[in-house]
Amino acid sequence: MLLLTIETSCDETAAAVVRDGRTVLSNIVASQVKDHAVYGGVVPEIASRMHLEAIPAVIGEALAGASVSLDAIEGIAVTRGPGLAGALLVGTSVAKAMAFARQLPLVGVNHIEGHLSAIFLEREVAFPFIALVVSGGHTHLYRVDSIGRYVTLGQTLDDAAGEAFDKVAKLLGLSYPGGVQVDRLAADGDPERIKFPRPLLHDGSFNFSFSGLKTAVLNFVHKNRVSDDDQLLRDLCASFQRAACDVLVTKTFQAAETAGIERIVVAGGVACNSALRREMAQAAAARGVELAIPSPSLCSDNAAMLAVPGDYYLSRGISDDNSLDARVNWPLDEIKRAEISNG
Repeated sequence: MLLLTIETSCDETAAAVVRDGRTVLSNIVASQVKDHAVYGGVVPEIASRMHLEAIPAVIGEALAGASVSLDAIEGIAVTRGPGLAGALLVGTSVAKAMAFARQLPLVGVNHIEGHLSAIFLEREVAFPFIALVVSGGHTHLYRVDSIGRYVTLGQTLDDAAGEAFDKVAKLLGLSYPGGVQVDRLAADGDPERIKFPRPLLHDGSFNFSFSGLKTAVLNFVHKNRVSDDDQLLRDLCASFQRAACDVLVTKTFQAAETAGIERIVVAGGVACNSALRREMAQAAAARGVELAIPSPSLCSDNAAMLAVPGDYYLSRGISDDNSLDARVNWPLDEIKRAEISNG
């Protein structure tokens, strides 16, 4: 099946053409970073307007990049949620219009489902596995038994990890997007210089909390002249990053050990972080656990990742009609489609 996929959940307008849910023929992403940088974060109204302006060209570029015409497309998958309401409506409206006009099957895909499925565009991972999905808006641990069958093991109780990275960067006066700047500065810093807390590290749950860590950074900045000491700034970034990664790594491997599963997938935008990738790899090697992390281009928001679950559902006759609506909040374990496919 040759799928056209569309992603507009936040501030990237993306479209891709993927064959059989595995072979990426094109994967186009139009970033809005420059448009939101002046505000230090994503402005929903601006994001929606930028999606409206960009989406025709992005879809056209995806088709051209795959060297196919719209006549060759056999199905459409679109991000239904979770995400920003206005942004989601742009993508779902365009997808529904195209599917109706071309009489093509359509399926709405959960954004998080796309992230944890992205690894299948590069390699196969046997089920079941433990998935850590970590981004600006999400920090969740799942048991994944198959596409469409997910159990939430833990989640953040406050800030998502990526949100904490961006907020720390903002209070340090770093440019947007802040998580990238923290990672860059941390590379030349001492992660042991500042002893930041590891919230919920040993509470026995698989939940996360990053607001206390963020507050600890804020208190340190108020008591120290970080802006006047370039090395202190680098050490602070490294120490904060080490604390956040320690929690993410420890909780993930605890979940895998408790479940008796020796396969872990890490996905989402924060999975681009160099320290997290390195520390996950070290922990996996020490424990003899299989670790899979997609390439950075497939960790950040993109449309190709939607093709994995999209193809799975459509090839089994599971689709949505023109009443498909956007869902700002859509817990992953509410998905029940796999029960239909296996029934």
